[in-house]
Formats: sequence, structure tokens, C-alpha cells
Amino acid sequence: MGPEALAQVLRPLQEIFQNTNLPDLLVGLNSGDDAAVYKITEDTAVIQTIDFFTPIVDDPYQFGAIAAANAMSDVYAMGGEVILALNVCGFPANLPQQMISEILRGGAEKVAEAGGALAGGHTIIDKEPKYGLSVLGRVHPSQLLKKSGARVGDMLVLTKPLGVGVITTALKKEVAEAAHVNQAVKSMMALNKDASRIIRRAGASACTDITGFSLLGHGYEMAQKSSVRIRLFFNRLPFIEGTMGYAEKKCFPGGACNNERYYKKHVDFDPGIPGEMKMALFTPETSGGLLAAVSKESLEYLTDQFKRRRHPFRIVGEVIEGQGVEVVK
Repeated sequence: MGPEALAQVLRPLQEIFQNTNLPDLLVGLNSGDDAAVYKITEDTAVIQTIDFFTPIVDDPYQFGAIAAANAMSDVYAMGGEVILALNVCGFPANLPQQMISEILRGGAEKVAEAGGALAGGHTIIDKEPKYGLSVLGRVHPSQLLKKSGARVGDMLVLTKPLGVGVITTALKKEVAEAAHVNQAVKSMMALNKDASRIIRRAGASACTDITGFSLLGHGYEMAQKSSVRIRLFFNRLPFIEGTMGYAEKKCFPGGACNNERYYKKHVDFDPGIPGEMKMALFTPETSGGLLAAVSKESLEYLTDQFKRRRHPFRIVGEVIEGQGVEVVK
């Protein structure tokens, strides 16, 4: 579902709950953030999210691991830690049991890596395989990260390379090189746990993860909710090897067109940026990295922490006065 359709679907729900008095609901329907957050005590809030999708790679174990990492990413985008997860499954009746077992094993191992507990779930019979997680996280209310809060003068940090949506589309078209697919799979399977901890400790003012609405879509949401303008430096953006070549071959999923249609009015491009690369920036990402706004004073600490852990990161932009998003060379 595209962002415009999603907004229309959610509008009646927002109207139902807009006058509900829930003072401990820190983040709900009206905020448009990555997950819901409910305060339990003065020191503890819980983060609740859910995500699942159809296979984007052929290997069932990798599919399960990617889907799980993607679902847990919302918790990390809000500065939390994963504590509990439930499987959400839809499998065809004739899907081999070994494939189902491998999907679930991939998901279970990622939850274990996150330090959480996998405590069950729910399965239905469906025509096409679907897998993901309902995830419960924990965060101190004072350390909660949201899309809002980015401040003029902040720098923008991205913690994973872009391009998995382009490469997985190339895979479906049977034009992707194995080495490029392997890099994309490795990126998608990687948890955002360490990146989230570094960003939180650096005192980030805003954070989101880059998933279905693309770098430009999620970047615009941060700008809009923070009442600022985001400037991205195209030449600093990291891409998985092969992305630009597949973009030139028009390997874009349908979601890229939906994102472009909805967000292009909010984005200004430098004239020198090729059309196919503009579309690549509108392309949905799966289990993408975190985009965080961090003060210049915190950059030295943040950079040191990422380098110590040999964790990928790139300073890709800045927060300025205005509205929307601009992409410059």
C-alpha cells in the first residue's frame, strides 16, 4: 500500500481515537512514527510494532532472517531494545515443511541475536508465503527517539547502504549478479541494534529507519514532523555495489513509482542528478539503515563509536531552515 492510500485508510481510525484520553500513550496513530509507545512506569515504556511481507529472496532461511530484522528495526529506530517477539505467518498448504522450518529458523536466530525471546505466534493458510514478527521493545521514556525533533544545524547520519530494493528487483528479473545479491542480503540481515545504541548515546534529536517509503519518503517525514528542511548530499550517499547499473536498466519495483508520485512534490533535485538515480532514491528499502539527526558537537563521539565497531555509517546531509527535502551534489 502506498503512502497516500495508507493515509486515507488511517484517517477514520485517527478520528475515532483523537479525543481518547490516554496520557501514557506516548506515540500512537496520530504521530506517524515507526511504532507505538506506551509508558508503563516513569522509567519504562514499551514499544509495539508488527511487520511481515512476501519473499524477496529465494533462500527460505535468508527470507526469515531478513523479515525478522526488518520487523525489529522499528524498535531500534525508536531507541529501544527488543524483549519479545511473536511469529506472524501465512503459508500455502503445499509449501514443504522443510522450507517453513527454515523460514522460522531464520527469524528465530535473529530474535535470539537481538537478545529477545520468541514466544509463539500465529499461522494461517495463504496462497503466497508471508512471514514477519510482532515485536515488543523497551525504552526509557527520556531516551525515546522519534521522527520529530531534528534541529537546524544537525547533521544526518545513515547506517546502511542503499539499493536493496533495486537489487532484489534485478534478482526477480534474473539480471542480478550473485555478488551484488549477496551484499544486499548481508545488509538486510544485519540488525540495527548497535547503530541504535550509538545514535541514542550520541543524543540524536530525531531518528527513523529507511524502509518501504524510501530514503526520500522517510526523510521527508522527518523534515515535515520536525518543521525543518533536509538537505542530502547525493555524492555522499552509500550504495550497494551494482545499484547504479541496475537502476540504469530500470530495475525498480512498483513501490518506487508510488513513492515518487506521493513525495516528488516535496523534493527538489540538483539538475545534474540522473533520472534513474532520482528513482533509486524513491525505491523502497527492506531492513534498511537508520537515518538520524545528530548535533555537530556529537559527531566526533558518534564517528569514533562506529569506527570502533567497524560498523557502516555515512554523514549524508544536514538539517536547514525551510520545508521538504533537497538533494544536491
